[in-house]
Amino acid sequence: METPSSQHLYAATVRNRLYFAQVLESLDEDQWARDSLCIGWTVRHVAAHMLQYVYVGFLRFFLVSLRYRGDTDATVDHLARRLAQMDTRLLIQNLRQHAAEHTNPPRVGPWGPFAETCIHLRDIARPLGLKADVAREDWSHLFNYLVSPDAAPALVLPERSAGLAFECTDTDDHYGNGPLIRGPAEAICMALTGRDSALADLTGPGVEVLRQRQ
Repeated sequence: METPSSQHLYAATVRNRLYFAQVLESLDEDQWARDSLCIGWTVRHVAAHMLQYVYVGFLRFFLVSLRYRGDTDATVDHLARRLAQMDTRLLIQNLRQHAAEHTNPPRVGPWGPFAETCIHLRDIARPLGLKADVAREDWSHLFNYLVSPDAAPALVLPERSAGLAFECTDTDDHYGNGPLIRGPAEAICMALTGRDSALADLTGPGVEVLRQRQ
């Protein structure tokens, strides 16, 4: 599949953000408080994190990171918890209102926001038992990016896919040589980005290898 342009990624990101807001609007308060696949985060924390690009510029992120000695994960967690204090309706409203804003973060570029709309939607949908998902084409693009040498380490650790072969059963995408992992592109992308629960949807001798790398 041809590598999507930045404009294609921006358009897909906007579409997915609007859909994310639609899914959030359908949830009750109990569902907002449920655990997501992001360790330590509820659905509300994930929703709040999706607005980080709106409220947190580079300078603020840098200043907060100083409190955590440059620990990016700790900084992101702090910001998500602060933003999660926002009223539910305002979170949804802001996600819609700012959906069309183009973001091009350092090190990840337009792939970062695009990947977040795919992965984080399923981070909340999977534990809630929802079928909510992005387009199959989006998973195809994301899979090919995550296994490529150009993938940003901030999105996927290169050693996760090293020496493994992948076959997406719903998009006909494939990559690599070695112990094979087969399954839907969504499950493969979720597993590659550290979501252990997605391994149950995959088959092949490479699954156990990937499990040991999580």
